[in-house]
Amino acid sequence: MYLFLKRQKAKGKRQKIYKLSLFSILFSLCSYSQEQPKDSVKSIEEVLISGVRAKDKSPITFTNVSKAQIAPRNLGQDIPILLNYLPSVVTSTDAGAGVGYTSMRVRGSDGSRINVTLNGVPFNDSESQGTYFVNLPDFASSLESIQLQRGVGTSTSGAGAFGASLNLQTKASQPNGYAELANSAGSFGTRKHTLAFGTGLHNNFEMNARVSKIDSDGFIDRASSNLFGYYFDANYITKSTIIKAIAFGGKEKTYQSWNGLEDEEKLRNDRTYNSAGQYTDANGETQFYGNEVDNYGQNHFQLHWNQKLASKWQSNVALHYTSGKGYFEQYKEDETFANYYLPDFGAVTSTDLVRKRWLDNDFFGTTFSLNYKTEKTDVIIGGAANKYQGKHFGEVVWTQYYIPNTNKYYDNFGNKNDVNFYSKASQQIGKINVFADLQYRMVFYQANSIKFNDVNDTFRFFNPKAGITYTINTASSIYGYFGIANKEPRRDDYEDKASKPKAENLQDFELGYKFKNNKAILNINAFYMKYKDQLVATGALNDVGSPVFENSGKSYRLGIEIESAIKPLKWLTVSPNITLSTNKNENFEFKRDGILTNLGSTNIAYSPNLVIGNNITFTPVNDLQISFLTKFVGEQHMGNIDAKKSVLADYTTSDFNITYELKINEGIKSIVFSGMINNIFDRAYESNGYFYTYDDNWSGPGITTIEGVGYYPQAGINLLFGINLKF
Repeated sequence: MYLFLKRQKAKGKRQKIYKLSLFSILFSLCSYSQEQPKDSVKSIEEVLISGVRAKDKSPITFTNVSKAQIAPRNLGQDIPILLNYLPSVVTSTDAGAGVGYTSMRVRGSDGSRINVTLNGVPFNDSESQGTYFVNLPDFASSLESIQLQRGVGTSTSGAGAFGASLNLQTKASQPNGYAELANSAGSFGTRKHTLAFGTGLHNNFEMNARVSKIDSDGFIDRASSNLFGYYFDANYITKSTIIKAIAFGGKEKTYQSWNGLEDEEKLRNDRTYNSAGQYTDANGETQFYGNEVDNYGQNHFQLHWNQKLASKWQSNVALHYTSGKGYFEQYKEDETFANYYLPDFGAVTSTDLVRKRWLDNDFFGTTFSLNYKTEKTDVIIGGAANKYQGKHFGEVVWTQYYIPNTNKYYDNFGNKNDVNFYSKASQQIGKINVFADLQYRMVFYQANSIKFNDVNDTFRFFNPKAGITYTINTASSIYGYFGIANKEPRRDDYEDKASKPKAENLQDFELGYKFKNNKAILNINAFYMKYKDQLVATGALNDVGSPVFENSGKSYRLGIEIESAIKPLKWLTVSPNITLSTNKNENFEFKRDGILTNLGSTNIAYSPNLVIGNNITFTPVNDLQISFLTKFVGEQHMGNIDAKKSVLADYTTSDFNITYELKINEGIKSIVFSGMINNIFDRAYESNGYFYTYDDNWSGPGITTIEGVGYYPQAGINLLFGINLKF
């Protein structure tokens, strides 16, 4: 699709010939719009996220990221990678190049412990509690803003925030029509193609749409990604009402690369090696199964009704539904027929086979809030009621001796109801702003599995939060905060442990200072996060490549975060941040050589004591932006027993980003050229790994503790370039 304008001169006169395609028709539609009061639209639209977002005077530690900040690096990499340079954030990717399965930790807490909402609707999977942005390819292109709250933060829907909350708001109302065609390509066969358009407001109606296609071969061998994503909204907007119907989702097919690399010789000499799909053929030769893939699709539907009831009252009601279905496929060697409820082949009792492990789930419910707001008072009452229904089943689709009929060798379920109510109040009294937040949450979980007895658990959590902000002057303020969070175990926690896992409790203390003027921004905060029965990662992986967790008794995280942005010159901005912390298990017990031993105070796994980020941005001329970004992640342990073998080395990476917008304003408004050089100094590093221990009967008498490690190598220097045509 394209817009083609050709001018041809004839004798004594000029004639314009227009050749219109579907794209030019969209452009014509998008150019016809009706002006609406922007302030009133913005004010009422904020109600959609007001229930979960912290505000400037809130005693909450948070960072806001706008769509303008996301755009320069939005060339195909996933949302966690785009947030890599925020304070206390550590990211990784299975395929090594930021496309496919990616992950992030905040203050040492992994994605299953970071509460994520999309327009206030829970995104974390109800059972695994993880967030899989691979199911929403190029979702960053449809975002208006992001807020990352560190610590417990404000009350929100879904699983408790045990490290952070990530609130994403999709595209806000666009008064004027637009169209964009963005393409990017780079190393490892990575390419992204995006078409987006919006009609602008016309008689109070508006539509926005996007389709995206992302492909990558991956840095790791065969770690390919084939991704399709979409977004659509239809909006009815007046001065007092916004009704938004939103549909978005995606389809992903990725070759598995969750095994990492256990062979240290290969880590030095063959960093792209991938053992997934490996088997030995009849001739004793090593082969790789070509369809060792993860194949999953997810569709989200949201309906929001934001209503201004009076000058001081606004409400928001949302209905949502998410459907997901898919499987991962594996080649397995020497499996016993009986384990899959298959008949033996004569005297043969084992076989190579191909299996698919399915997840088919539905998630639906409602969120709601009522907001009373004056110049000094801000009160929100809200809640949510959500239901999850999940089916887990496995099929054998091939054996080396016969192809079985449809065979489910397991057929399980997981159902979860989640209800919460909250009340938040903020009151300005002179220079003091008092904040209180009370939430009551009920979780009802029923599940069965071949790995655990039937579960029928009910959890009731009371999560109070309170804080005070004192305004020193127009530029600076200080705040104090205390919050409690509780969190139920994940499905994997039931499956991976012989004993029943416990719910967790967190008490979060925050003390901060904020400064802001037209030359600098400075946020300093100290935190103390006190845990009871925290489910900490052991370092091991289960049979589907997910981390194994265990209750650690008492533990804590104590640290300080400094975030700043300094503008010494009109054309220069420097934005450094640093996190210094100590993260400890107290009286940690471990079974070594068959004997339960108290190891005392040990480091919590995957919790570096030092994380530094920096972004130096130059704007030497209008419409040209050059950024140099650096990230340092300190040494961290991949287990909780402080074993030397579990240490993941520190690393520093640097990226170079350049964007230039060429203004045209004739048919095409502008062309944006973008370039990204990742890991510009070609550092060989591993951003993640695993560490497992087990007791084994050795050749001699007694028991010996065995340790093993694996790593996830990341790409060296790699490039991405993009061109975005704006109409």
